[in-house]
Amino acid sequence: MENSCVQLNDLPDEILVIILKKLAKVEVLYSLFDVNKRLNKISHDTVFTNDLPILMSASDDLIYSLPDLILGRFCSYILPKIHEKIEWLHLESRSMERILLATNYPNLYGISLHNIQPKTAINLFTDETSVIATIRNQVLSLTIDISTQGLKYSPSDGNAIILNHIFTMFANLQYLNFGRSSVYDERLFFCIIPSTVFSTNLLELHVCLKSFHDCLYLLNGHFNQLQTLYIDVDLIFSSDIRNISMKKLPTLKCFWLHSDTVTSAYDELVVPLLHRMPNLEKLDLYMNVIERKTFFDGNDLKMNIINYMPQLNKFTFNICSLSSLYNEINLPSNEDIQKTFRDFNNKEIIYWADYFPEGRKGHCRIYSYPYKWKYYDDITNHFPGKIFKYVRSISLYDERPFEHEFFLRIAESFPLIEELFVRNQKQQINKPIEKSKKLSIIKYPSLKQLFLNNTCIDYHEQFLFDTKTSLPFNVRVNMQYGLVKQVTHNFTSNTTRSNCAKINFANLRKQMKFPEYSDDFSTGKELFRKHIKDYFPHTQID
Repeated sequence: MENSCVQLNDLPDEILVIILKKLAKVEVLYSLFDVNKRLNKISHDTVFTNDLPILMSASDDLIYSLPDLILGRFCSYILPKIHEKIEWLHLESRSMERILLATNYPNLYGISLHNIQPKTAINLFTDETSVIATIRNQVLSLTIDISTQGLKYSPSDGNAIILNHIFTMFANLQYLNFGRSSVYDERLFFCIIPSTVFSTNLLELHVCLKSFHDCLYLLNGHFNQLQTLYIDVDLIFSSDIRNISMKKLPTLKCFWLHSDTVTSAYDELVVPLLHRMPNLEKLDLYMNVIERKTFFDGNDLKMNIINYMPQLNKFTFNICSLSSLYNEINLPSNEDIQKTFRDFNNKEIIYWADYFPEGRKGHCRIYSYPYKWKYYDDITNHFPGKIFKYVRSISLYDERPFEHEFFLRIAESFPLIEELFVRNQKQQINKPIEKSKKLSIIKYPSLKQLFLNNTCIDYHEQFLFDTKTSLPFNVRVNMQYGLVKQVTHNFTSNTTRSNCAKINFANLRKQMKFPEYSDDFSTGKELFRKHIKDYFPHTQID
């Protein structure tokens, strides 16, 4: 079509909406508001106005306020024109008050508050004249993350105090997502000064807790209408629990329990809690269990969980167990384990086990597929494969070497990984064979951080040789200086130059000595940095 030019306004409304939905809503409203009658009608659509984030999300996952010029236009012009359409606002602490005072929001029922420091939060939820107090009766849903950035000291029970004030101010609250700090892992902790948290209206709660006993405390009659509970807990350990109620939780329909740290108290604490949920319909477990007499299988889950929940219709799980009680002979076979899941409503269950002779420990992982979690740890050569589109961080560990084909399988299975940790001191066996054939170059297009600290030289070669791997630009890498020096032939090799040039930050573990550059420490250090910088032209060296 000669001299044809299709403009944005030439597209059908349906196509325009699909395109605009790919953009941030503040960008759509700021750019298209009152441009012309048609675009104005589209920008007023509920898809762009009902649930409105008035903030910026950066690549570092932190939240920032809008630039003052854009924020000013929103507050003075855009928000007053769409205020009746807004049902949920996502706000950053510094611009929160200005936005809430810009107009009235008659249909607002949900608020998300980001980057709130503890003192600000306490004042906000205790001051009867605060801007939040003016909408206290209409807010049914609240999401909040407390930031401790820049604080020298934060009281261990600070978040629990804030939680108390939230329930005091928002008497009608039905949904609360109380996230951990956006900077530090600050979790709710009730053990020092017991909280008086109480609500007869709350239906759904999302919290990050310090210990499992904080979970038991919250379920000790504080929320008698709670139907959905999401718990991310740090520590699950045994101690005195005589003061914790063991009453049934008949209203609970959905329970999500996630813990990254290992626990030996699964049977003592987690199982009894699950037995208190007879009407549960959805259950999601993410656990790392140690010192258990038996590995998990379908019979175990049926006997200890499913048989106690007759209403359960969706059960997703990812359970890893580690034990020093096993040897290679009595590890159950994959086939035997798979048979125990034959009546799990035709769901696909993945099971794989490993035995590590040097560490004299057994390791088994069992999970429902498709895998919905962001992390996948301690992957070995026995990893069964498949596609994991939700996973963003993985760690690799084995007492057997990882060959090139293994890394190719990892890249194919985890197409969106951003963090990769490698732990392996065993040299690759197939290197002579690799030299005689052309290898498939492995790509990790989304990789942001790579950790090679706990590896031998072969894995530095694996990721730095451009004949094996093509690293993405702006990746951060942790490596051992001595091994990098060998692999790069004292920072001269062309085989590693292209990958090293893509690194934007490198942590090179090295003793603070520079005799190869100068007897004088300061001079040697500067010459070292210059020498390294020539080979890593776009890299900040630590």
